[in-house]
Amino acid sequence: MGVPPVIGGAAMRFEFATAARIIFGPGALAEVGPLAARAHRRPFVITGKSADRARPLLKDLKKHDLESTTFSVPSEPTTALVEKALASARQARSDLVISIGGGSVLDTGKAVAAMLANAGRLSDYLEVVGLGKPLARAAVTHIAVPTTAGTGAEVTRNSVIAVPDKKVKVSMRSPLMLPAVAVVDPLLTHSMPPAVTASTGLDALTQLAEAYLSKKSNPLTDGLCREGLRRAGRSLGTAYRNGADASAREDMSLASLLSGLALANAGLGAVHGFAGPLGGMFAAPHGVICARLLPHVLAANLNALRSRDPQSPALARFDEAARLLTGLKNAAAQDGIEWLAELCTELKVPGLRRFGLTKGDIAAVVAKTQKSSSAKGNPVALAPDELTAILTAAL
Repeated sequence: MGVPPVIGGAAMRFEFATAARIIFGPGALAEVGPLAARAHRRPFVITGKSADRARPLLKDLKKHDLESTTFSVPSEPTTALVEKALASARQARSDLVISIGGGSVLDTGKAVAAMLANAGRLSDYLEVVGLGKPLARAAVTHIAVPTTAGTGAEVTRNSVIAVPDKKVKVSMRSPLMLPAVAVVDPLLTHSMPPAVTASTGLDALTQLAEAYLSKKSNPLTDGLCREGLRRAGRSLGTAYRNGADASAREDMSLASLLSGLALANAGLGAVHGFAGPLGGMFAAPHGVICARLLPHVLAANLNALRSRDPQSPALARFDEAARLLTGLKNAAAQDGIEWLAELCTELKVPGLRRFGLTKGDIAAVVAKTQKSSSAKGNPVALAPDELTAILTAAL
């Protein structure tokens, strides 16, 4: 059957960057206290809306005589929320950032850690709506601890931040933002309710699929994506149906980590090109947006490649991704797309109309999507009418 070739041709050149250290496994949270106590005295601990899952960590930090300041992130980060967190960290003279929560918490942590080490305003470093300046100095030490299995943000080099007055989500992006340590403890994900398990897990699956099909993929990211797609394919439905299944939870935590490693080095595609504008315009969970779009984007990409570039090496990857997800040796691209559509139905992924998207909004979303940095990794350039058809199908 063979392995699909790397997209990009013979003149191969790539780089790979990630967190300086990754600690994975049940009970790994216990490693954070001793790590924090080394050369640090004032941790700035960023949690989700509830600090319940962070309480054992806060207790451990106190045991190590560390003067912690906590900050709660109740929703997806906005420019105002990040600036508020930064002001709190500066006032506390924090020398370490620990983020423990979902992707929103980890993204806030990366932005705060970066800004603690760099002069200027947050807007100086934002893409699209800001100046997009490069960071001059590496972020202060940041320990990232995910409590969901979806974004892989613990090993990515960007922070996604909403800009409400512009109705868009944009990134602050730099290799200097990579956390010093990523601590992935699958036990922290066991309390996720089914809806969160679905939305975060589908985000990880989307990231793996897009990074694998990205025209910027490379042999290192390919291996990560293959392993992640196989684990997500066999375990996301199980984790949704039975959150206490330790094996499925571990699979999804690893799939999420692998998705972050892959996307940070291979990029994404049109699904995430849409997700930035949609997330800025409508109050919809990021993972739900991705899941609702993924089958339609894959179908559009497949049709466009077959008609415009029938010799593209990406076509073999669609078949391989289908086999990895379904576990069927003879699965082809269309089988994978149908499997994804059925999974979204099982996981009760709603149409985007539920969050306020109408046909009248589609032209504006398409225009913003075409400017998105995420869409640049898509295996084929999709025309405005193709993007319009995708959104219409996702309603």
